[in-house]
Amino acid sequence: MLHGPILPTLTRLALPTVAVLLMTTVLGIAETYFVSTLGANAIAAASMVVPTMLTMTMVANGGIGGGVSSAIARARGAGRYGEAESIAWHAVVIAIIAGGLFSIVTIAAGPTIYRYLGGVGQSLHQAILYSNILFAGAIPYWMLALLQSALRGSGNVKTPALVILGSVVAGLILSPALISGKFGLPALGVAGAGIAQVVCNIGALVAEVAYMRSARATLQLRRYPLNRAHFRAILAVGFPSTANALMTTFSISAVTAATGAFGVSAIAGYGIASRLDMLLIPVMFGFGTAAIVMVGTNLGAGNVMRARRAAMLNAIFVATMLEGLGLSVSFVPKIWIGFFTQDPAIFEVGASYFRVVGPVYGLIAVVSELYFAGQGAGRVGWPMTAAIARFSFALAASAAVTVWHANLDTAFAIVSVGVVVAAVISVWGFRRARWDS
Repeated sequence: MLHGPILPTLTRLALPTVAVLLMTTVLGIAETYFVSTLGANAIAAASMVVPTMLTMTMVANGGIGGGVSSAIARARGAGRYGEAESIAWHAVVIAIIAGGLFSIVTIAAGPTIYRYLGGVGQSLHQAILYSNILFAGAIPYWMLALLQSALRGSGNVKTPALVILGSVVAGLILSPALISGKFGLPALGVAGAGIAQVVCNIGALVAEVAYMRSARATLQLRRYPLNRAHFRAILAVGFPSTANALMTTFSISAVTAATGAFGVSAIAGYGIASRLDMLLIPVMFGFGTAAIVMVGTNLGAGNVMRARRAAMLNAIFVATMLEGLGLSVSFVPKIWIGFFTQDPAIFEVGASYFRVVGPVYGLIAVVSELYFAGQGAGRVGWPMTAAIARFSFALAASAAVTVWHANLDTAFAIVSVGVVVAAVISVWGFRRARWDS
């Protein structure tokens, strides 16, 4: 990481995470397919829960988890291995508190949230049921996410990948069995998808803790006295990054609410299209966490120019990959949407989204990867500014529909302009930020 070729090193660090997170996303897409057999109300219910679950996912992994990875990478880069282990223990404490808060708040506010997102009747009932099950398991989810971030920050990407791989394989078996009723299990519908996720997360957490308590672990999990400085090392990056992640997911919620004004079919169409957006996350997150490790380790060792070069090469490489995907679905939306539905009303909303937003997938990658680079450097000012800009445009898109009665094409166009503005801010901020102080 300190002396080898940059792009091959980034790729070696990223690919295990990308591959396994892609499988995790495939599990989510497979669940959408399984749920789609239950009808439009079930699809809409699952689509309404996506922004809420994505909020927790991005806060745990991209927000606080990024702070954990960054702090551990910088500690190890400077040779402070005991400090790195202590930070991992502090991450567990944060996970218990944050997971508990997510459980309480989401279960209490869920009905209001899903009504705002357009839920009525059966779609609302199923969304609340699904959400309550998922967020009852928030604490083990948070513990798993932050311990994986700790291992990645230490440069160990293989173990988190193997743990999640096992969880995904179990989920691909358990989820359809509980949704549709197979292998003698009851058919629980949407609730089955939630139960399967919670069970798999608990199993993955047990495996992760067992490894980190073993003698062969690259980063030991052991009890340390609580230290305010180590909480600060995580949260100084984690809190601003959490605000960034929240604005990203609130942007998705705002667009979901806008589509809700056009009925259940519109929510379902946007939900199916936005599932492809979730395929971007494993790639961006995998290479982004690799960038955190490269940037943090090199800055810890005082190698500023190499850290900046790694950040920019990473952003260009990921943007090039994802732009190709975006252009493909923009021109041929059927290759994705046709897999889930043949309903013309649902198809048209999804196709409209791809035509307008697909061409800016590459810029979404630029914003994301420079955000991860900022986490690694402990410089999150420009990612915050970019997130505020993107969030403002998402709110404008929602207002265009709900206040000025614009159509969805207009709303999606406003979202795309917001991505362009955020990308410009990200590049400008990266070029101006100083990492040597």
